[in-house]
Amino acid sequence: MNLKLHERGDAVFKADPELRAAHRDRQTLLRHRRDCYRIRLEQALEADRIIRQRDLPPEVALEQTETSLAAVRALDATHMESCARLRGEFERVWQVSQRAAVRRQREQLAEVMAGCSAVAVAGGHVATLLNRFALFDVGSLLRGKTVFAWSGGAMVLSERVVLFHDHPPQGPGAAEVLEAGLGLVPGAVLLPQPEERLDLTQRYRVETLVRRFAPARCLALPARSRVTWRGRFVAADGVLELREDGGHGPFQPGARRPR
Repeated sequence: MNLKLHERGDAVFKADPELRAAHRDRQTLLRHRRDCYRIRLEQALEADRIIRQRDLPPEVALEQTETSLAAVRALDATHMESCARLRGEFERVWQVSQRAAVRRQREQLAEVMAGCSAVAVAGGHVATLLNRFALFDVGSLLRGKTVFAWSGGAMVLSERVVLFHDHPPQGPGAAEVLEAGLGLVPGAVLLPQPEERLDLTQRYRVETLVRRFAPARCLALPARSRVTWRGRFVAADGVLELREDGGHGPFQPGARRPR
């Protein structure tokens, strides 16, 4: 059964125009904060790239690399905290779960999903997926069920959703944290469609990505690959793990994170 979360969201906002206006205002604030975060992030990554090109004594090079990494991680953490705080304030001020239109849709979803042993989460616009999942508290409904997810749907299941694209029309882009995900698959950054979005020959970019999000493992999920999580990763086929040395190789569940 297709739960049609997008249509359900539209129905909520049509029935509750006050909530729709507040939600729109919140999204505008999130967009502004993301724009400012992106500007700072791009500058920090560019500074790191320039410093790495300098001929420095090994101990100075290591020191400055760690300083750059700490600065980028701080930007990521601050951005996630800012987004979480804004979402929390929205939930608290507007009492979203108590609004009639939202409560009605949540009850319907809970009734439908109570009879499901497995749920498929398709891709799509990942920010919209996050918003609809939050609006209907889908994360709590998924717990204890078998979940099949791909593309943006897989990204939403992780602890933090990382947007990435090495070949956007405007030029090489910086991978950026969108927001926290559902956290159903902790300890991993999930990167679908690497054949279209990642240039794995750029070892510096791969290394930076891996070190930035460690100790989480950066897993690239090409078309027709799959990975299984049962409290931990237990199986994988065709999945690539990015390495700290800038390389990559087949993901081996249970093995230590490669350096």
